[in-house]
Amino acid sequence: MRFWWVNHNQTARQEIEGGYLWSPKREASGARSRFYDNMREAAPGDLVLSYSQQAVRFVGQVTDYAFTALKPPEFGSLGSYWEAEGWLLPVSWLAVERPVSPKSLISALGPLLPEKYSPIHRETGYGNQKAYLAEVPPTVFQIVAQAAEFPEVDFSRPGANTAQGDLIRELIEDEVEARLKSEPALSDTVRKSLIEARRGQGLFRANVMKVCPACPLTGVSNPALLIASHIKPWRVCTTAEERLDGLNGLMLTPDADLLFDRGFIGFGEAGEVMVSGRVDREDLRRLGLGHISLSPSGLQDAGALWREQNLQAAQAGYLKYHLENVFLGG
Repeated sequence: MRFWWVNHNQTARQEIEGGYLWSPKREASGARSRFYDNMREAAPGDLVLSYSQQAVRFVGQVTDYAFTALKPPEFGSLGSYWEAEGWLLPVSWLAVERPVSPKSLISALGPLLPEKYSPIHRETGYGNQKAYLAEVPPTVFQIVAQAAEFPEVDFSRPGANTAQGDLIRELIEDEVEARLKSEPALSDTVRKSLIEARRGQGLFRANVMKVCPACPLTGVSNPALLIASHIKPWRVCTTAEERLDGLNGLMLTPDADLLFDRGFIGFGEAGEVMVSGRVDREDLRRLGLGHISLSPSGLQDAGALWREQNLQAAQAGYLKYHLENVFLGG
């Protein structure tokens, strides 16, 4: 279990009510941010202190891994300089009994805070500029939680509550679908195809079957056992062409589809299978995927199921997007 501190004065209300945290993937300048990268480091069971209006007012527990998502519409004009695509981290929030100002505890907290990437100033207790999600030592969490009279918490690490993550994904896709239904520039035929593509049906499925007639992970080719899965998620595609492009899809068995959609597996530029270090190898064996073994480099190879000659350049581009924005890595 790891412990985090989030400074979200601008968006605290929306994020607390929505059960999540959201950040851009990069700073407005295009530079990487350790605070934004931490969104992908947080894991189910981790605990988060919510700091806004100069006090810690909520404590949250991460319930699923962060996934790529557009800026929530409820943000409105907030963060107008942020890029549209970012990380959404599902979190279950609970209000503390007594909001706590870090300034009142800074003599105890200061020496414990990290020298680099601290969420608050180690001497004054004020929030640090540009800090968003920062990792803090367990002792920092415990001091603040005790002062806030936070109810007893089971600190054992639970599994992912995928129900919350799935609900958030569903709500996001509902909003995208509603926008498509009201888009006057789309013909009825295209609109219908785009909505069917959300669940891997219709024209999108037919297009994917032409490119990838069998599951690249298991070799299964019976269409009745395969799901047409988007490589770049449907919810973040920016054009009708992307949502219907057969090159932006793979035919996968249900288990492989779930692993791929959640970022637990990916495919390299040469078609090699890559498996996240966050997947239990025994679970893979139980799923019948024991032929995928961990190599010293962390890259996974399922054998000769899929190779570079089976990939087209445009599909390799989508797969690169998946590795950078969906795959969970180590």
